[in-house]
Amino acid sequence: MERSTAINEAIRLFGVNFIGLCEITKIASAFGVQVPLSEPEIPYTTKELEMYAKDSILILGTEKMNDGRSLNLLSLREHFGIDPATKEPCFYNQDWYLNEEFMKVSLENKWYLIRKKVIEDSRAVSPVILEKKYTFPSAVLCSYSFFAYWFHARELLWKYDYVWCRDIDHNGDKIYVGRYCDIDGINKNGFSIHRNLALRNSYAAVSVY
Repeated sequence: MERSTAINEAIRLFGVNFIGLCEITKIASAFGVQVPLSEPEIPYTTKELEMYAKDSILILGTEKMNDGRSLNLLSLREHFGIDPATKEPCFYNQDWYLNEEFMKVSLENKWYLIRKKVIEDSRAVSPVILEKKYTFPSAVLCSYSFFAYWFHARELLWKYDYVWCRDIDHNGDKIYVGRYCDIDGINKNGFSIHRNLALRNSYAAVSVY
């Protein structure tokens, strides 16, 4: 397909970190997603693209799986499964989130710019503090980007790291995702979805005598 000058410039700047309509078309079958109907104009300025090209991914979102279902965390989980012995990449085997509303959130057919690696000075810092400085991505965008980048570049994003998301569960606990591999080799492989449990009145202690 013939692409606009702006998109060709983005491809030049981002290289393998660019995933647009043509790139999604190539991986759509394995990825299990429906190819977007269009490739909209990139909403970022040339200066912004130049600023983020070295450490971020510019990726086109899509709204549907290839069977017509909404693309969300539930449909991605069903497509990729939860057993690394069956196929990889997959999701980590958990079910606490199956009825959570954030699992039903979809993407839009638009461009997303998401950082490829975690920000080093954000490690072990409370998300309450970090949210004042950074804009967290949605959990579904992180998951979509993770699987798309694997099929596109054969590289695992956030392989040993978790990334904070803007989503919360029904209790208001912050969601974080990622860490496909356990660096200690204890847990099975899988893209993880967790929640940061806040201290509440129901958390208390007992003693032994």
